Amino acid sequence: MRGIQVSQYVKGPKELKVTDLPDPVPGPDDYLIEVHAAATNFFDILQIQGKYQHQPPFPWVAGAEFAGVVLATPSRSSSPRYPVGTRVFGASQGAYATRVLAREAMLLPVPQGWSFQQAAGLFVTAPTSYGALVTRAGVKAGDYVLVHAAAGGVGLAAVQIAKAFGATVIATAGSQRKLDVAQSFGADHALDYRDASWPDRVKALTPGGRGVDVVYDPVGLVDKSTKCVAWNGRVLVVGFAAGSIERVAMNKVLLKNISLVGIHWGQYARHEPQTVVEVWRGIMRLVAEGKFRGTEFTDRAFVGLEQVPDALLALGGRETWGKVVVKVLQEGQSRL
Repeated sequence: MRGIQVSQYVKGPKELKVTDLPDPVPGPDDYLIEVHAAATNFFDILQIQGKYQHQPPFPWVAGAEFAGVVLATPSRSSSPRYPVGTRVFGASQGAYATRVLAREAMLLPVPQGWSFQQAAGLFVTAPTSYGALVTRAGVKAGDYVLVHAAAGGVGLAAVQIAKAFGATVIATAGSQRKLDVAQSFGADHALDYRDASWPDRVKALTPGGRGVDVVYDPVGLVDKSTKCVAWNGRVLVVGFAAGSIERVAMNKVLLKNISLVGIHWGQYARHEPQTVVEVWRGIMRLVAEGKFRGTEFTDRAFVGLEQVPDALLALGGRETWGKVVVKVLQEGQSRL
């Protein structure tokens, strides 16, 4: 196979190289997947630099999210869930390659009518946002929901999920292009958070200026968001993309009866596996109803493993929206 193997940490994506590698050898519980698309994540950049909390022993193949076709099923299973030829998406170490191994728990069938590129970016973003808004915050019809970084991968997922449950969505982003994208995915209002007055503008968009019921924050804007949260509001702490873990003035939390709600989706498989099943059932229902679509970045195409470094640089430079996905070419496959 061909893939991007890491034998020592690098300074950045430009140092990554595609090489010929031995095909992965499946263990008794592994599926062998032919990769047709691989999605990029910020943690991929951290991992190749040795800065991520999960660092495999050298050498290892980079990448985590993918979509492709089952080539072989686990030898331990007499009735595998995904027979040979099934189109699947999921997550496993080694996605930046033409083949990858994955366990059944980390795979799902590609939704009907979806391309590999659309499905490749679904596994991390959709359940994070559904788990946050539905499982943790109980979003419902009539709620006003503020989604920060609304044009990002989890942000666009959050916009669609909140709308599907009948909420009014106020999106924030840092450029006009990203604001336009957020609205194209269903946001009712879009505000630039580089404008320091955004909390006042958010309040002005709610009935009687009462503030929003739910804040979805993957950036690190909790403290400022308390200025525009309604009484009994819920603030979802999703991440800290701005780069620092903020401190919140707790008197604001007390005075407005605010709930600060954390969401660490990656730990649900360990602590609440039954919730994982429920969340994916809910997501697939929205997909089937046409209320959730893929968030693949389409302003620029990334074709071939050789363009993984460019895709990661574009992602890291915050010049993209949605999920940046690379089309992975198999032997003899055209770039067209």
